[in-house]
Amino acid sequence: MSRLGRVRAETGAGWRSFVRRRTAVFFTFFFPVILIVIFGALVRTDPGDGGLFAESAAFYVPGYLAVVVLFTPLSRMGSEVARHREGNRFEKLATTPLSRGEWVLAQTVVNAVIIGLASVLILGLVVLLTGADIVFSPFLIPYVLVGVVCFCGIGAMLGSYTGSQDGAIAASNAIALPLLFLSETFITVEQLPGWFGPFVDLSPLTYFARGVRAVSYPPAETQAVAGVDPAVANLAILTAIAVVTFALGARSIPQTD
Repeated sequence: MSRLGRVRAETGAGWRSFVRRRTAVFFTFFFPVILIVIFGALVRTDPGDGGLFAESAAFYVPGYLAVVVLFTPLSRMGSEVARHREGNRFEKLATTPLSRGEWVLAQTVVNAVIIGLASVLILGLVVLLTGADIVFSPFLIPYVLVGVVCFCGIGAMLGSYTGSQDGAIAASNAIALPLLFLSETFITVEQLPGWFGPFVDLSPLTYFARGVRAVSYPPAETQAVAGVDPAVANLAILTAIAVVTFALGARSIPQTD
């Protein structure tokens, strides 16, 4: 079987495994919906009053998308790797032609499909419930895909180095929750202490948020990077990070347990 055939077969198996878990399907699609309803439709402040959620509804689109681009790969990939380790499945994988990198790629494709569907749902609901004036730029597609690759790699590392499936999920939540609010998604740098500003640039999610905001909400006037258009520059930075995290994630997958 060719490499493409191996990845396709593993992708199909991963997709079937996902749809059989009704709880996972429910929370993957409806957790961000709950956030949109609460923060977008119920909790409203007047733009310009300086408080939390005081910007235009379109300003927070990167935050809503980040819920699935960040949480879903970290938790799903982390728990999947940990589950395979607990069942000694990587020992069996080592006896097949499927490599560790191909296995991670197949799981990433599954996550990309899931998160792509969830992102379409999120964008539709943001427009419907908040009346946000969003620019549906083609750039949104690579941002979502590259973001998935990036956080799938990190999730694979979490699943490889934590002691159990529960530990992987706990670690993913412990990382994802601070990143969600400290990466220029819902809270701007100006609302954070001055000394914390440089740390924002260390988060991969920051470049996702800046880039998505630049292409979906031009009035935000996202700052250029070294004179390069922010949509292109932030995507390039995020892509470089994704290549590194994916490689490290694939390398971290154990051959034996």
